[in-house]
Order: sequence, then structure tokens, then C-alpha cells
Amino acid sequence: MNDSPLALTIDFGTQSVKVAIFDQTGSVVAFEKEDYEPPYVSPLPNYAEQRPDYYYECLCKAARRLSEKNADLLKRVTAATIDCFRDSCVLLDENMKPVRPMIIWLDQRLATSKKKLPLIDRFLFALVGMSETVKLNRARSYANWVQEHEPEIWAKTKKYVNASAYFTYLITGHLADSSSSTVGHYPIDFKRHRWYKRPEHHLKGKIFGVKKSQLADLVMEGQELGRVSAKCAAETGLPEGLRFLASGSDKSCETLGLGVVDSSLGALSLGTACTIETTIDRYMESERFLPGYPSCIPGYYNLDVQIYRGFWMISWFRKEFAYKASPQELDKMLDSTPPGADGLVLQPYWGPGLARPLAKGTVIGWSDSSTSAHFYRAIIEGICYALRESFESFEKKVGHRIPVIRVSGGGANSPAVCQIAANIFNRPIERVQTTETSSLGAAIATYLAAGVFKDPKEAVGKMVHLKDRFEPDENVARKYDRLFHDVYLQLFPSLRKVYRNIKAFNRAEDAERLAELEAEKKKAK
Repeated sequence: MNDSPLALTIDFGTQSVKVAIFDQTGSVVAFEKEDYEPPYVSPLPNYAEQRPDYYYECLCKAARRLSEKNADLLKRVTAATIDCFRDSCVLLDENMKPVRPMIIWLDQRLATSKKKLPLIDRFLFALVGMSETVKLNRARSYANWVQEHEPEIWAKTKKYVNASAYFTYLITGHLADSSSSTVGHYPIDFKRHRWYKRPEHHLKGKIFGVKKSQLADLVMEGQELGRVSAKCAAETGLPEGLRFLASGSDKSCETLGLGVVDSSLGALSLGTACTIETTIDRYMESERFLPGYPSCIPGYYNLDVQIYRGFWMISWFRKEFAYKASPQELDKMLDSTPPGADGLVLQPYWGPGLARPLAKGTVIGWSDSSTSAHFYRAIIEGICYALRESFESFEKKVGHRIPVIRVSGGGANSPAVCQIAANIFNRPIERVQTTETSSLGAAIATYLAAGVFKDPKEAVGKMVHLKDRFEPDENVARKYDRLFHDVYLQLFPSLRKVYRNIKAFNRAEDAERLAELEAEKKKAK
């Protein structure tokens, strides 16, 4: 009987929570999933909130099913870890109880930031061309928003943490997180894996409006976060005392799950949020003055650029234009339209990006022959154009061409989408043995931390296996190259002033809506 150690992973995604047990070959030997119904609620347009305990309740359901079916396998689990969606805040009182629903990363509310930063700070940020990025970071910091609009809630807030830290607390009783998981609007020095010493006085730290005393403990990747408490064991069926080790965010684990442990490979994630990543063994900024993130394995970093609403746009497209279309029918739309969508080009900024905070979603090239199928193809192509732009900047940073890209996420299930990506990047696109690459990467990180493998290359050699590969078509790649350089890259510079005017209009509209809502609350009281 095989009695080799196993690894257990908990993957908190945007749509569901997944509990899995992996063996040392990268095979899933047990798996349970619990969908969120609903994933979030929207008290106002563009808001996204959820009770943080709801996610834990879903975990309990999935974990209990897994434990009831796999008691013998659980006995062989040597350690476990969590990976989780990023930039989603939980506000806790002195008793570690949530004081309001958590605000998740899809939320687009913006703080007004009427209280200005000190003049010297504004001068320094302007000097390096980061004024607009800093303004967006302040506006996007949910801590700043709560302080402005819910001061009574902020007064009760003892701790302000990422979702992954709160889930760790519910499992182990220890409010802790890794720096790799703490990606978002938090005052963290990623290069040194620690909080800024006095965030409220630090040039960058003060942007986020949080004091150090309000933050979770930081634990280095690979170190122990805590152990399953008796309470959690009773609620989930997980073994009491099981070690939980620090790994990283969903995207970092996804990159490792694709086998990307150095800059010889790129990692393309076509999920709700889309990212392009690679892995390096030294700290480097992903974009100018924007951080690189610690990998889920110690000593490594991920270059990472995100398209904020990524393949969420596909859900949006289906809702607004093709509600009944199945994945197969969507692929037929791609097959029915030519590469380049007859000149219809899309810039996929349906949500704000740090490098281009003013940018909005843009589609140009409409004609009377444009159809919903052209629009769908333009969405896929636009996402790939945006990620290619960042990918090429990575290549300049690492000093060499990255010859192959591996892909994961929901979009990777479509061969047609994979082929479009291969043609736009003009690189082979590879898929691995599972679509659960975040969970797989978390399992690899757990085995490495437990000392089962000597290094990351040995681990991915044993646990990551290629499934198939899509080669670029040279003729099609040339067409995309022309559209990329002559059209796509020209959009943002040409529309910068227009975007600024749209932003001013939207801020005024948001302020008016919020004032109406607050007036209604007062009237109800």
C-alpha cells in the first residue's frame, strides 16, 4: 500500500472554494468544490461585497464532504495551505469579528481622497510621473473609502486584513498571512517581505490609510502559519493539529502550477482577472515604480501585470449580447470571424489599471458589417494585445526572449482562444494536465516547504506534465503584429485627454449617487 505523504490545498476563488488532496506526481486524489450562491452582492452599481464568514461556511461544506469520503487519505496528509483571491479586505473588531461585509477585488468604489498628501510627497510623486497612479491607489484603497463614508465602522476596526489572513485565522486561530498573499492596497514592502515600519508616515505606506497595528502578522513563504484548531476540525472534518504552511495568492500559485520557476517560461492566466507572469530569483519591478510580488516559494519573485476584469468580460458579453451561448457556440463565433475581426480593435480596460489609471474600455473600427461575433473576437484579441504589451516589457527587464508561454484559467479550456493567444504572442502556448493550476501550485509549494523535494525544478519536474501545445501560424501572427503596433499601441496615447474628461464626469456622477444613498439612509433612520 502506498503510504507516501500527501498535500492538502484550499483554493478560495472568486466563484467557488475548492478543497483538494494531491500526491507527489501532481495527481488529484481527492477533490470537492462548493460554489458561492451568490459570489457577491452589489448594494450599488459596481460594488461587490460578501459576508467573509460565508466563504468559510462554503469551505466547511466542501471539506466535510472530502473528509467523509477520504478518511484514509487524510491520515497521510503531511501539511496543507491556502491560496486565495487578492486585494479583498476584511475589517475586524477587537473580538476578531467582522464589522461589515468584506469588499472584494471586483468592487470599483472609489474614495474621494479629499485630504491631500503633504506637498513634498505630491512633488516627489509628480517628479517621477506617478501622480495619477498614486491618486488611483488612494482612491482604490478600501480603507480610505471606509474612513470617508463609514467613520463609525472604521472606529470599530481593530484589524484590517486581506481575506486570506482572515481565513487563516478561522482555521488556525492565528491572524497571519504571507507577503505573497498580501497583494493589493496594503502598506507592504514586497522586496523585504515586511510591512513598512510606520506606514502612516512612510512615503508609499501612507497612500493606503492603514496603521501597522491594524495589520496581520506576516509569515515567510514556506513557514508555518498555524495548525488546524479544535473548533475548525469539528466544523470541517480536517485533522486537528494539521500544519498549515504559508504559500501565496491564487495567481502566484497558478504560475507555479504551470511549472514556471524561472524566466524561460511565461505564465498566462485567462481567468476572471487575466495576468501575464514569469518567475525570477531576484526582486524586480513589474512595471515602472510598481512592485514585483514575492512568489509562493521563498527566494523567488513574480513579474506580474493584471488586466483587472479580464475574462470577466466574457461573462459580461454573454449577459449583454449572447446570453444563451454555450462555450462551444462562443468558439464557433471565433471560427466564423477572421483574425483581426475585420479591423475591430478593443482595449480591455473595463476596470482601472495601476499603470494607466485613466484608461477606459475602448472599441474602434465598427462598421455595418460588424457582428456580435466580431465583438467577441475583438474582446479575446484585445485581452491578448494588452497582455502581450506587458510580456514584451518583461522580456526587456530579464534581458532575453521568453520562448514559450503556458496558459491556465477558464479561457484556457477553449482551443480557439489558445490558438489566438499563440498567434498574437507569436509563441507556442502550452497547457498542463489540470485546469486546477492554482491548487496544483499550492500543493507544490507545500511539498517544497515540507522538504519532500530539494528545489522547485525537481518539484515541477515530478508534478507538472504537459497536455498539449498550440503553435503560432506565421501568416496570422504577421497580421496581428501589424494591428498590435499600428493600432492597439496607439490607442492609449491618442485618447489620454478623452479618458481624463470621462474620469471627471464619472467622479461627479458617483458623488451624486452616493449623496442620494446617504440621504436615503438618514431618512430611513
